[in-house]
Amino acid sequence: MTASPSTDRRSMPLAILAMALQSIFLGYNWVVMKQGLHYSDPWPFTALRTGLGAVALFIVLVILRRPLKPRQVGITILLGLLQTTGMIGLLMWALQSGAAGRVSALVYTMPFWAMILGWALLGERIKGLAWLAVAFSLAGLVLVLDPAHLGGTLQSKLLALGSGFCWALSAIVVKKIRARGPTDIINLTAWQMLYGSIPIIIIAVFAHTRSIEWTGAFIGALAYNVIPATALAWALWLYVLQKLPTGVAGISTLATPVIGIGAAALVLHERVTGMEAAGMACIIAALLVLAVQGLLTLRRPRPAAQPVTVSDRPQKR
Repeated sequence: MTASPSTDRRSMPLAILAMALQSIFLGYNWVVMKQGLHYSDPWPFTALRTGLGAVALFIVLVILRRPLKPRQVGITILLGLLQTTGMIGLLMWALQSGAAGRVSALVYTMPFWAMILGWALLGERIKGLAWLAVAFSLAGLVLVLDPAHLGGTLQSKLLALGSGFCWALSAIVVKKIRARGPTDIINLTAWQMLYGSIPIIIIAVFAHTRSIEWTGAFIGALAYNVIPATALAWALWLYVLQKLPTGVAGISTLATPVIGIGAAALVLHERVTGMEAAGMACIIAALLVLAVQGLLTLRRPRPAAQPVTVSDRPQKR
């Protein structure tokens, strides 16, 4: 039996706010990562990002007097390998040889992997208006990606797709963890990030080819990656997964590449093509469809609880 997300009237606005904040943090981070890679190789940058992000979360646990002891160690290690090593590590590796906008679009195939995996492994069905959102999302992603003009190497494209798949699979693992009992979000995020950082640190030691340039710009990029773009973003993501079905949570993240492309155009003066603009419009339409579906779901009257009768009670033996 799997745990179902608690989408009541009080948790829905908080889940929507969490999705919005996570999308903003991660969307703008495509600009920050691109700037940071001017001063460091990908793996040392990623090792610092995830390692310091884990340290920041453990400090938060101490300040809030939350439990420090890890729980469900085996499956949490699996989560760390998927969500930190796989998702973040492959993403940064893909950025080394691929265009940031194209890599972003390929990583955010995650919602489609999440829907497939959610249906196959969790029994989550796609119903009603969600199908329309899927159609808008798929059209938007294709338009933003513009397959006829993909930049970068085949290796970069495959790495970005692998990052998206690892992210989707990690969402399924989170659902499995939640099904086993109550979980402290910050504790889980801290431990999975620590476990996932270890392989990245090992790779960084042996794979880097140049020293880090500790400029103010790099320190600022690192600080942004450690706090809002890693520690806070993943805590928000785990919270969203508690409150919403995997597929709905996955599609909501499509706002992130839209923000990333827009931020790159404003800050880095990257040009947004007509195809990308049309794709962003489709993605926004998908998000609006999901919002409407969420409101309709909340307004539906819930069935009244059935009174307990004599036949409902267990018989004594």
